[in-house]
Amino acid sequence: MKKIEAIIRKSKFDEVKKALHQIEVNFFSYWDVTGVGNEKQGHVYRGISYSTSDIQRRYLTIVVSDEFLEKTVSTILEASSTGNVGDGKIFVSDVSEAYRIRTKESGQAGIN
Repeated sequence: MKKIEAIIRKSKFDEVKKALHQIEVNFFSYWDVTGVGNEKQGHVYRGISYSTSDIQRRYLTIVVSDEFLEKTVSTILEASSTGNVGDGKIFVSDVSEAYRIRTKESGQAGIN
């Protein structure tokens, strides 16, 4: 099993969620987070200067089977990309075990 952690633009969340549902990823957790990016310069919008060092993003956590990893990651990449700096990051790590609390199922049955 693999754990996918994705940090994406808040404006792309609905597109990512819809795309994940289309490939039958129906359960994941998400949080609103603030991060610090690489961009150090400020921006001016309508005469008002503002800092871009603190960036509002959405953080998703998804656990999938090894076989479903590539499809899930490619779906997130496609749905969340704008082609601009600040589109986000995806991290993948191993999950040694998963349990469904209600039924006490473990392993693959625990995430399905």
